[in-house]
Amino acid sequence: MLRARLTLVAVLTAVAAILVTLIASYRSVSPLVAEQVDRGLADRADTVLALLGTDAPIPVRPDMTEQLLLADGTVRVLTPGRNALPVTEIDRTIARTGVGTADTNIMVDGVEHGVVTKPHPGGGAVMVSQNYADVIRVDREFFWRTLGITGVAVLAAALIGWLAIGRILRPIRRLATATRQVATTQDLSTLLPRTTRGEVGDLTESFNTMLAALRLSRAQQRRLVEDASHELRTPLTSVRGSAELLQRADGRLDPADETRVIATLVQEAKALDALVGELVDLSTNQRTTEEPAVVDLTELADERAERCRRRTGRDITRTGAESVLVTARPQALARCLDNLLDNVVKYSPPDTAIAIHLDGTRLSVRDHGPGIDPTDQRSIFDRFYRAGRTRATPGSGLGLAIVHDIVTAHHGTVFAGNRPGGGAEVGFQLPPGG
Repeated sequence: MLRARLTLVAVLTAVAAILVTLIASYRSVSPLVAEQVDRGLADRADTVLALLGTDAPIPVRPDMTEQLLLADGTVRVLTPGRNALPVTEIDRTIARTGVGTADTNIMVDGVEHGVVTKPHPGGGAVMVSQNYADVIRVDREFFWRTLGITGVAVLAAALIGWLAIGRILRPIRRLATATRQVATTQDLSTLLPRTTRGEVGDLTESFNTMLAALRLSRAQQRRLVEDASHELRTPLTSVRGSAELLQRADGRLDPADETRVIATLVQEAKALDALVGELVDLSTNQRTTEEPAVVDLTELADERAERCRRRTGRDITRTGAESVLVTARPQALARCLDNLLDNVVKYSPPDTAIAIHLDGTRLSVRDHGPGIDPTDQRSIFDRFYRAGRTRATPGSGLGLAIVHDIVTAHHGTVFAGNRPGGGAEVGFQLPPGG
């Protein structure tokens, strides 16, 4: 579960931060406490040394014991009711020579004591010890209180992290639920409101954009199937009728009629083959896997014009810019030019010239035909659209639709219109770049 994993990471991070802080604090505080205890022992020894030369009594502290070590090793306890402190060889040396100090730790009745020894100006040395029981108790209380505070802090971090992460992940859970619903019901009408900003909001927006693209794609596929079924019906009906006529005639048709029927079958079969090929190109766009490259639009126009000139015998020229570089898929762009030229060859008089004109990245194919009816200019790039005056001309109505799809995929635009001097002008414009 993502929420639990994120909460665990947050808690572990908080624990690590708290532990690092506590360890650093303890290590910085502990030397200060030890230094303070040592300073207290030294100050107590100085106080005892000052009071020994006067008649003033030595104040009694419950955690401290004082004694006087004479030069001959004799011990005189200065704190009533206390046992004598153990004496080391270093302590005797200080008492005998009157030089130096000593700081040691000893165990008395299982409790650690700190002992400081300082020389007495009148001879001997003063020894002062402090019971570390209170210091150890404070240290233990500090440890357990710190541990308790750490536990409370960890629990608070876990609770706050759990609630905060749950709130952060709420849009993602809604997104996951919507995704499962779409996958289960195939209903692409589901939309998520963008309730947050940042990455989650961007993800929601991307999800909605993806659904919109899928809805458009499904609608286009449905329309393509409907239009294709409509367009296929006519040639299939013609093929079926001709085949049934030949079947019923059983060889009794007049040779001339039989030749016409067979010619109709061949013509309709060719039309079906061309239509199916264009449908495959339009629906799958096999050239989308082609890598974009820098293309000289002028060279490509000259190459496709020469190809069409050899195939049709038409007079095709190229005018305008001498070198135009664009970034595009070369084969797809070549298909655009072929379709534009085929369209012009099909719908312009055979004895008229055709021109390819380049104005920067704007390429147009011009003819001297009857032009395009204003009511058809916006529709000629639609799939299966056939203008009224061209319905009797062989064709599928998909050539310019393929041009539209390829140019749009290259972030370009298509256009169609009539030239002032007569004739049609159809073409596209691509973004500059090379």
